[in-house]
Amino acid sequence: MQENKKQCFFCTTSRSGANYKDVENLRKFLSASGKIYPRKKSGLCASHQRELATAIKRARSLALVPFTTR
Repeated sequence: MQENKKQCFFCTTSRSGANYKDVENLRKFLSASGKIYPRKKSGLCASHQRELATAIKRARSLALVPFTTR
């Protein structure tokens, strides 16, 4: 049985990487409770997953993305 792997969003599109100001794309990788999706669920490569986590944390500290939603 062959596993169907997701392609990295940032590698397949012509985007340079995650940017903390691009809130719409950051929210694609957040759960409803505000947690960052793991690599297996997001489908990102390792380098872009680390870059995304840093961008989300920066956006949270600038109050562009909430820490939690209630």
